[in-house]
Amino acid sequence: MHRADLHAITGITSRQGRVFVVSGPSGVGKDAVIRELIGAPAGLPGIQRLVTATTRPQRRGETDGVDYHFLTPDEFTKREASGWFLETATFVGHRYGTPLAPIADILKAGIDVILKIETHGAREVRRRIPDARLVFVMPLSLEALESRLMSRGTESAADIAKRVGEAEREIASAHEYDFVVVNDHLCVAVDELRAIILAERCRVGASAHG
Repeated sequence: MHRADLHAITGITSRQGRVFVVSGPSGVGKDAVIRELIGAPAGLPGIQRLVTATTRPQRRGETDGVDYHFLTPDEFTKREASGWFLETATFVGHRYGTPLAPIADILKAGIDVILKIETHGAREVRRRIPDARLVFVMPLSLEALESRLMSRGTESAADIAKRVGEAEREIASAHEYDFVVVNDHLCVAVDELRAIILAERCRVGASAHG
């Protein structure tokens, strides 16, 4: 039986991509989880991380256009006014935003999009893309999170205290998400995120983006 015949019988059409949002407190390891999920050679195929923009300073080891699009506040404001962003938010005094234009083309090609954004931005994505799936990455504890932030050596004690306080607020919003992944062991967190994405791809109605 031809593929077209199966589509006619089941009513299931060719699959389009889906948007997956990954949020979680600063320092919880979101970047590491996403990097391991999609990285070659054993990464999950058919998914692309969309690089978001920020006005915060570039940290040691980060690459512009890979980790973030690093923009000046003026550049960010101009792009925001032109409708360049899907969503924008302010976090610990810096602006963050998700480029809008690339998303539709990626999804039409049958490729999933993964976005790393904070909780306010996740709410805006859900409002504008109702079938997006939201995943919250949770630390084992606030003490473990504080220890991870300190080990990075990129922030002052005052900034770390501010981020831990912000983490408490973010964790309180985890119930708004579709899934929660606890990042105590990186390999387990990666496997759980992979399982979520694969399950969503197999969901009846996912092919129709519903």
